[in-house]
Amino acid sequence: MPPDNLFIFDENSSMNLSGKAWQWMILIILAFIWGSSFILMKKGLISFDNNQVASFRLFFSFLFFIPFIIPRIRKINRHNIRSLLIVGIIGNGLPAFLFTKAQTQIDSSIAGILNSLTPLSALIIGLIFYKSGVKIINILGVLLGFIGAFGLIYQGSPTGGQDQNNWYALFVVVATICYGISVNEVKHKLEDLDGLSIAALSFLFTGPLGGLYLLFSDLGSSFSNPYALQSLGFVMILAVFGSFLAMILFNILIKYTTAIFGASVTYIIPIFAVFWGLFDGEKLSLDQFFWIIVILIGVYLVNKKKLIEISAP
Repeated sequence: MPPDNLFIFDENSSMNLSGKAWQWMILIILAFIWGSSFILMKKGLISFDNNQVASFRLFFSFLFFIPFIIPRIRKINRHNIRSLLIVGIIGNGLPAFLFTKAQTQIDSSIAGILNSLTPLSALIIGLIFYKSGVKIINILGVLLGFIGAFGLIYQGSPTGGQDQNNWYALFVVVATICYGISVNEVKHKLEDLDGLSIAALSFLFTGPLGGLYLLFSDLGSSFSNPYALQSLGFVMILAVFGSFLAMILFNILIKYTTAIFGASVTYIIPIFAVFWGLFDGEKLSLDQFFWIIVILIGVYLVNKKKLIEISAP
């Protein structure tokens, strides 16, 4: 089993994470991984339905986290099990299904852009339910962010035909609200657990359920698709990198930098999401770029002098 300090680097290491260059490299890698998650979901949906893609992702992530779960099970107690359930089900489980549901109707690039609303949702949830402090400029950021989001949803996608339902983008908005709840639960209720323990133990409550769902789903029809193994490979990549490796990297980044620096990945994720979308034949209009800028300005104002963490898509 891996020791707790598996991912700690000392000053004598060739990879000194106290240096800005390494920190920025990890930030870019993290943004690339999370920004690529949306196109991987899209590829998984070629052969599997949205619930199967989400269930595979949760189950595969659970399998990869098992070496970290086993030595940490003893950390679960009556004081933190409720919060771990919230993080696992609301922070990991529900968003996995909401994102894949949304991407049955909207482009992956749009999903990636709307994921930037997570810090805005975290601020609102913290203000309402966790009595967090907030500044007027943060409230302005929230308003701008959601105006940009609904403008983007209303605008629709140039590649979407008449059968595309742009309002499915609201599933992404709900997913960011789930992330907002999870982030605040971690910040206010799970201070006694380190980030890796929280990530690993949260999948203990969702991964097996994902596997159970797959047993009773119509996998036979899905695997009859000639691209089934290819789609499954994309979903496995999504689980390994988007859920497992990304959470480890993010925890490393926060350990050696600050939450504000880590939150700056929020601005880079849409760049990679849009890149992959355009590479796959999706298009963005000038009007959509305008709403994207509005969203990112809103996220910037929310993060200004406010420590807001983010969650994986």
